[in-house]
Amino acid sequence: MKAQYVHELDVYRQSFRLQQEVFTNSKTWPREEMYSLIDQIRRSSRSIGANLCEAWAKRRYPAHFVSKLTDADGELAETRHWIQTAEACGYMEPTASSALHQLADLVGRLLGAMLQKYDQFCVPTDAKDAER
Repeated sequence: MKAQYVHELDVYRQSFRLQQEVFTNSKTWPREEMYSLIDQIRRSSRSIGANLCEAWAKRRYPAHFVSKLTDADGELAETRHWIQTAEACGYMEPTASSALHQLADLVGRLLGAMLQKYDQFCVPTDAKDAER
């Protein structure tokens, strides 16, 4: 059975989980990082799921769908960078950053699989396509 809504996709659920874990971890970081590192990592982690939602809405147009999935992958890469930065600055214990990296790895694998099989997620745009 194909998903009807984006929130039914494991990649979306895991990206939302990553976003929430980043939020929880960043609550304890120094106040002086509020408008720099904290803001950046929260934005990039939230953008992963947001781009998945946009991709889902554009799945009638394969090129747009792939473009938004690629944007989600870019936001994931940025989030990984900020996780590494936070650990290097001593704001997270290695176990906490490792858990975030593992979750990011999972999201990356799921996104990669979706990109490889993007056509399986696209909606046919005419009757000819629907017959396939």
